[in-house]
Amino acid sequence: MIIDKKSIPWQDRPEHFKDIMWRYSANPIIHRYDIPGSNSIFNSAVVAFGEGFAGVFRCDSKSVQMNIFVGFSKDGLHWNIEHSPIDFKTGNTEMIDSDYKYDPRVTFIDDRYWITWCNGYNGPTIGIDYTFDFKEFFQCENAFLPFNRNGVLFPERINGKYLMLSRPSDNGHTPFGDIYISYSPDMKYWGEHRCVMKIAPFAESAWQCTKIGAGSVPIKTEEGWLMFYHGVISTCNGFRYSMGAALLDLENPGKVLYRNKSYLIAPAELYETTGDVPNVIFPCAALYEGDKVAVYYGAADTCVAIAFGYISEIIDFMKKNAL
Repeated sequence: MIIDKKSIPWQDRPEHFKDIMWRYSANPIIHRYDIPGSNSIFNSAVVAFGEGFAGVFRCDSKSVQMNIFVGFSKDGLHWNIEHSPIDFKTGNTEMIDSDYKYDPRVTFIDDRYWITWCNGYNGPTIGIDYTFDFKEFFQCENAFLPFNRNGVLFPERINGKYLMLSRPSDNGHTPFGDIYISYSPDMKYWGEHRCVMKIAPFAESAWQCTKIGAGSVPIKTEEGWLMFYHGVISTCNGFRYSMGAALLDLENPGKVLYRNKSYLIAPAELYETTGDVPNVIFPCAALYEGDKVAVYYGAADTCVAIAFGYISEIIDFMKKNAL
C-alpha cells in the first residue's frame, strides 16, 4: 500500500519567540463537544491517509464511558469525527472483552495501519487492532497482562521483529512508571521485556520525576529514533504532565542516546491548565515532513491541540540539555 505524500499542518515560529517548540495560534483544534454526546475529546492519534489524514480519537461520553472513534481530515487541523465508536471484527484471536478503550496510537507497518490503545480487560492493558482502510477494524490479542498503559509501536520491524514501548502500571491513577520495550515476531506474542528509560531524579529534572510514558510513534532520523514522551511531577495541586523528547539507538532502540533535562512544552495556556484534569500535555501523535514536525497532544484531558518544531533543533536542544 502506498501512502500519498502530504503537507503536514504547519505554522511558522512567531517572531521573537525563543522556545524550541511553539503552539498553534488557533489551539485547540478539536473541542470537547465536537461530536454529539461527548464530554471530552483528547489523547488522540493521526496519520497520513489517502488525500489527507485519518485519526483515531479518544471520545469520552457524557456518562464518561471511554471509547475510540475514527475521524478524517483534509488538512490535519479540521476534523470530521464519526459519531459512533469503532466496531471491531475478529483479528488474530477471538474477540476480547473490553470495559473501556482510551489513548490510542496509530502507525503504518508493512501493508496496514496498526492501532494500539489502553484496553480495559480486568484492568488496563494494551489492545491492538489493524485496518487497511479505516472502515473495517480487526481486533487482535492484547499485548500484555494487566496492568499496562501507553503502548506505542515502532513504524518498522527491526531484525524481523515488531517493537512496542509501554509503561507497566497499576489499576489506578498510577503514581509511578518507567518506559519499557517489548518484542514480537507476529504482533500476537510479546516478550523480551526490557527497561528503556526510568524516571528522573527530582534534584536533576523534577518535571519527569514521578512517571514517564511514550507519546507519539518514534520518528526515524539519521541520528536515532526521536521519541516524544510525557513526564509527570507530583505537585501540591496534583499531577502535572509536560512533554519532552528522547533519542533512541537506531539498531537497538532499548538504548537511550539522549533525553531532555528541560521539558519542551509544559502546561501554560488556559486549555492546558483548565479542564477535566488540569495541567496536562499528553503527546500521542507526530507528523513530519523534512525537518518540520507537528505534534498532537491532549490538553487537560479535555481537548486536542498541536505544537510545531524542527527536528534538528529538537535534537540539538536535547544534546545541549541532556539528562
